[in-house]
Amino acid sequence: MPTLPQDKLDALELRFEYIEAALSGGAAPDELARLSKEHSDLSDIVAEIGAYKKALKDRAEAEALLKSGDKEMAEMAQAEVEELDERIEAFVQSIRVLLLPRDEADDKSIILEIRGGTGGDEAALFAGDLFRMYERYASARGWKVTVMEESPGEMGGFKEIIANVTGKGVYARMKYESGVHRVQRVPATEGSGRIHTSAATVAVLPEVEDIDIDIRNEDIRIDTMRASGAGGQHVNTTDSAVRITHLPSGIVVTSALKSQHQNRAQAMVVLRARLYEMQREERDSARSAERKGQVGSGDRSERIRTYNFPQGRVTDHRINLTLYKLDKVITGEALDELIDALITENQAAQLAAMEQAN
Repeated sequence: MPTLPQDKLDALELRFEYIEAALSGGAAPDELARLSKEHSDLSDIVAEIGAYKKALKDRAEAEALLKSGDKEMAEMAQAEVEELDERIEAFVQSIRVLLLPRDEADDKSIILEIRGGTGGDEAALFAGDLFRMYERYASARGWKVTVMEESPGEMGGFKEIIANVTGKGVYARMKYESGVHRVQRVPATEGSGRIHTSAATVAVLPEVEDIDIDIRNEDIRIDTMRASGAGGQHVNTTDSAVRITHLPSGIVVTSALKSQHQNRAQAMVVLRARLYEMQREERDSARSAERKGQVGSGDRSERIRTYNFPQGRVTDHRINLTLYKLDKVITGEALDELIDALITENQAAQLAAMEQAN
């Protein structure tokens, strides 16, 4: 059984006690938010450490009873020792995972961008399928989805759709969806029954606050333009659409909702998320070898998953996992099975890297 760094566990418990004392003693207003977040971040692992230490104490007491000389008592103690050994092993695994470095963005909401790729109309239809999959998945988890911009496909679906998904821990689960999603099926317009392959690209960007990214007024150019499209309630005839260009990076963001003021705010949210992600990628390039060993590095050019409709299967190529329940995955019902497997694989890779480093 792997061992745990006892000094680190003790230090975490001491830190948690200090934070609790500071919060109950009336922390300064500027410290309150920071300490409250740290308290929340530490609560799970400190509770697990407490349960682990109690199990160790219970085991020591049960082991002492084995030497009591009472046969019946010894048999009961032996059964308890075996049960506690299993619990202690589970605690060790759980604490090792909780000790892994946390992605600073895991608790954030996200900007979800889906774009039809190769495959024309069929790719746009597939992009629509993916958006509805995420929409239903988000609804089941109590997250809120707000469409920020959409460009409908000629036959349905979306050439591009950008949405804000808000809730607790959205990025922690959705970050594994970044990449190229491929679909294999017979399009409705295909008379010969021939299977077509098309693709859509998904980008999952953590949403950030003003304090995370500083955007200077002199670094952006804001243009207003007339909204255009195929018509309908999302398109109007006033010069309300907004295009923001971030001059240092060349990033261009547009928003074409009904209100110019709302468009500017929405465009700034997307711009801030893209700049934050660009900074994260630059920072992480220094440890690119480590990222390649992990699942879900966020590389949007990587083909991550294939949805094969004729065979009713979904294959995630990063972990070679195939589920023959495409109907439940595409409705979001079974998406957790893929995401949970990706999280487990990623944690295993991180634990292996940690053991090698030690």
